[in-house]
Amino acid sequence: MTTKTEITRADIMAMSDYARERKDRRTQLAAVKKHRRMAVGPHATFYFENYATMWHQIHEMLHIERGGEGQIDDELRAYNPLIPKGRELVATVMFELPDEALRRTILARLGGVEETIFIGLGDDTIAGRPEEDVDRTTAAGKASAVQFVHFPFSDDQMAAFKTPGTQIVLGIEHTEYAHMAVMPDAVRAALAADFA
Repeated sequence: MTTKTEITRADIMAMSDYARERKDRRTQLAAVKKHRRMAVGPHATFYFENYATMWHQIHEMLHIERGGEGQIDDELRAYNPLIPKGRELVATVMFELPDEALRRTILARLGGVEETIFIGLGDDTIAGRPEEDVDRTTAAGKASAVQFVHFPFSDDQMAAFKTPGTQIVLGIEHTEYAHMAVMPDAVRAALAADFA
């Protein structure tokens, strides 16, 4: 089975059909996302994206905003870059702090955090590459609560990642937020399907 790496206009459902199927599709997506999510430290959660998660996101945006035909190209441009292209993993990293004052304080100290995200794979380190759409740190040094990060893999790294039992570490090594977490094998197996 070929892994899909791009959503086209032909993949977009009629909004009336999507509205009818929305509840069932959200249930199906919850099962897909179950092993595509990892917490790193107390505030950061990595949501690893793929064709299915981005297809759903685009349809949700179209359903909620009701921009019609004119909105479709904008959504495709925004979300297609977040679908892994066969030799990478892509994560949305969210700093989730329910208290607004605490969130502002912590994000004000996390400037450049998008440059410190990595995957440890045995003796290899795969540095995350921030999505280049916009700067995710302000000139004042405040980080965005949402970061988009690509992890490019070599052939050997992909082979190691696909091997059950390989120890994989997901981490952030910012001076104000240094945390790591070992990836469960169920997450590794789900993400391994993103490679071509």
